[in-house]
Amino acid sequence: MKTNVTRVTIAVFVATFMTAIEGTIITTAMPTIVGSLHGIEIMNWVFSIYLLTSAMLTPIYGKLADTIGRKPIFLFGTLLFMIGSALCGLSNSMLTLILSRAVQGIGAGAMMPVALTIIADLYPVEKRAKVLGLNSTAWGIASVVGPLAGGVIVDTVGWHWIFFINVPIGVFLLGMIWFYFHENKKTKKSGKMDLLGSFLMMVTLVSLLLGFQLLGDQGLSVAVVSLLILAIVTFLLFYRVEKKAADPLIDLALFHSRTFVVVNIVAALASGFLMGIDVYIPMWMQGVLGMSAGIGGLVLAPLSILWMVGSFLASRWLLKRSVSWVLTASLLITLVGAVWLFITPMKTSFLWFLGISSITGIGLGATMVVCTVTAQTSVPHSQIGVATSFNTLLRTIGQTIMVSVFGIVLNISNNFGLKEAGIQDQEIMNRLVDPTAAKKLSTDILLQLRGILYDGLHWVYGLGLLLIVLALVFARTIRRESGTMIKKESQVI
Repeated sequence: MKTNVTRVTIAVFVATFMTAIEGTIITTAMPTIVGSLHGIEIMNWVFSIYLLTSAMLTPIYGKLADTIGRKPIFLFGTLLFMIGSALCGLSNSMLTLILSRAVQGIGAGAMMPVALTIIADLYPVEKRAKVLGLNSTAWGIASVVGPLAGGVIVDTVGWHWIFFINVPIGVFLLGMIWFYFHENKKTKKSGKMDLLGSFLMMVTLVSLLLGFQLLGDQGLSVAVVSLLILAIVTFLLFYRVEKKAADPLIDLALFHSRTFVVVNIVAALASGFLMGIDVYIPMWMQGVLGMSAGIGGLVLAPLSILWMVGSFLASRWLLKRSVSWVLTASLLITLVGAVWLFITPMKTSFLWFLGISSITGIGLGATMVVCTVTAQTSVPHSQIGVATSFNTLLRTIGQTIMVSVFGIVLNISNNFGLKEAGIQDQEIMNRLVDPTAAKKLSTDILLQLRGILYDGLHWVYGLGLLLIVLALVFARTIRRESGTMIKKESQVI
C-alpha cells in the first residue's frame, strides 16, 4: 500500500503539537502544582527527568528506526507518552509526578526525532524547509494554546487535566499513523545494536544530570564530584567504543563537518536559553508580580505566535543567503530579547513582558529552523536520520543541563536571600509561587519574598544572556560559503 503523504504529514504535526503543548501547559501550571504537591526544592526534576529520559534514548530510537522501521518505533513512543501522561494526571506527590514524567520522556524520545526523519524521507530538500516551517507552526499553535489552556484548566478543573488532555490527542495520532503510513521495507537495513555504546551514553547523561542536580540541592560533595568524574570517564569510553565500533550508535564521521558541529552547539545553547524563558517567566509573573496562572501563561503567547514568523523567515532566507548570515541574524534578534529581559526592573508592566516574548520568539524560531535544516543538509543523504537524531539529542541535552543549572542558580540565590532576611522557613517560597497561598502572607513578608525571587531570576537571565552570546561566537566560526542551502545539499549528496 502507498503512504498517504498528506495525512502522515498531518500526523507528524499532531505529534509535534502533543509534545509541545505538554511543555507549555506544565510551565504555566508548575507554580500551582508546587503549591499542591509541595517540593519546590525538587521542582526542577519534573522538567529534568523528562528531558533526561528522552535525551538518553533518542539515538537508540534513531538506530532502531533504521533497523526495524519508523512506524513501530513511532507508535511505541506515542503509546508510552500517553501512558506517562495518564500517570502524571493521577500523581498525588511530587515524587510520583517525577517518575511519571520519566515515562513520558521515554515516549517523547521516540516521537520527535523519528517524526523529523519521516519528514526528511517524504520530502526533497527544496520542500523540506517549508514543511519544517509548517511543523514549527504546529509547535507554535500548541505553544499559543498551551499557556492559555493551561491557565484556564488550572483555574477551573485542576492541574491534573493538563496531563489527561494528551490521551485523546494520542489516540487520534495512533490511528493516523497505523492506517496511513506504509513504509517501504527496502529502506530498512539490518545491523547489530551498539549495546555497549548505548549503555555508556546513558550512564554519561544520567551521571552528568545527577551531578548538576545534587550540586544545586546540597552543594559540592563527594557524591557530586564522583558523579561528574563518572560522566567524564564514561564519555571518554563512549568515544573510544564508537571510534572502533563497526556499526556505531553515533557515526563520528559526522563531526568532520564544521557546519554540522557548530549548528548543533548553537541548537543546544539556544534550547537551554528557551528553557529559562518557558520555566521562569511564568514564575516571575506569578511569584514577583502576583498574577494568576492564566495571565502568567498568556505572556508566552507572543513568543509562540512569532516563533512561527521567525521559522518561515528563516526558511526563505536559507534559500537565498548563506548559513552563516542567516544564523547570525537569527541569534542577533534573540540577543535583543535576552538583553531586554536581563535589564527588566522588578516593577514591570505586562506589556513589557509581551515585548520581550515577541522579539525572543522571532529570534528563537528562526534559529531552530536554521539549525535543523542545516544539520540535515550538511551530511550525506544516507545519514540524515542519524544527523536528525543527534540534533534532537543536543537540543534536549542543552535543555536538560540548563534546567538544572538555572535551578542551581535560583536555589542558591533564594537560600542566600532568605538567610539575609532572617527567614528560617524554607517552605515559604512554595507559598509565594502559588497566588492563592501568597494572599495569606503578610504584606511585609510578601514584599521581602518577591524581592528575593526577583534577585534569583535576575541571575538566571544573566546566565541566559551569556548562552546567546556564546551561540553568536560559535555561529561566526562557520565558513562564509557561497550558494544556497539547496545547492549545498546537492553537493553533499
